[in-house]
Amino acid sequence: MSTKPHEAAAVDVVHRRIVRTMAEPNHVGTLRQSRRRPVPAVEWQHSLPSRVEAISPYIDQLMRFLKGFMSKVGAAEESATDIEMALREALANAVIHGNREDPQKCIYVSCRCQIDGAVSITIRDEGDGFDSPAVPDPTHQQRRLPSNGRGIYLMQALMDEVFCEEPGNVVHMRKKLRTAQ
Repeated sequence: MSTKPHEAAAVDVVHRRIVRTMAEPNHVGTLRQSRRRPVPAVEWQHSLPSRVEAISPYIDQLMRFLKGFMSKVGAAEESATDIEMALREALANAVIHGNREDPQKCIYVSCRCQIDGAVSITIRDEGDGFDSPAVPDPTHQQRRLPSNGRGIYLMQALMDEVFCEEPGNVVHMRKKLRTAQ
């Protein structure tokens, strides 16, 4: 897949901004964690159009941001793989099922990386949502053969926490990064 010059320039600007944000302490925000003291964090907020072909380039950018952060906190590479796979599933669900690939709608992503090694990702689509408790268990004997219906299950297996906010068009995922040995 070739990148157009203006797209490459935009990616480079975003990348420089992320690297600068991570290096400069005055750009570090705080995240309050249930009555504990604030934890320094960096955050990525962006949106992408509801097109399947927009998912991979977007994830490539976000994973560069995450891997830069992970190298600073000494996290294991397997954590990045888990996050990337869960993120792909969540974005595909948002584009295909949430926004029904409507190019007039967007997917909104927020990724917060805390200096203590916690990564929180929120994905919101503009769809009507879904009833997450009603999603069938893909490990049930009758659900093993269909080729779909495993996205939420996979996200839950890869991340430490996954929950959907009512009405079901917002997914929150959290992972505590493992340290490299």
